[in-house]
Amino acid sequence: MKQTFEVLNVKCGGCASTLTKSLKDEFGEVSVDLEVQPRKITLDIEDEKLEALKVKLRSLGYPLTTDELSGFEKAATTAKSFVSCVIGKFDVATSK
Repeated sequence: MKQTFEVLNVKCGGCASTLTKSLKDEFGEVSVDLEVQPRKITLDIEDEKLEALKVKLRSLGYPLTTDELSGFEKAATTAKSFVSCVIGKFDVATSK
């Protein structure tokens, strides 16, 4: 079923591109709404895959806003998302 989640640290189109590419194999098509803050992702996911999605998003540096994060984890995920954002921008620029 289609579900929408708020996600932290998605700053730009480069982040969105990285996120959608990283989730596609395991979770299928993902759409990212860049018009709202915090960003929202929508994907077709069953409830039993939700924990796997949370783990994957945290590993990429884009935790769900519903997750409890300590200050250290927030700093770490922000750093990861910055690297992902830069990589996403590079991928987008080189794919043209």
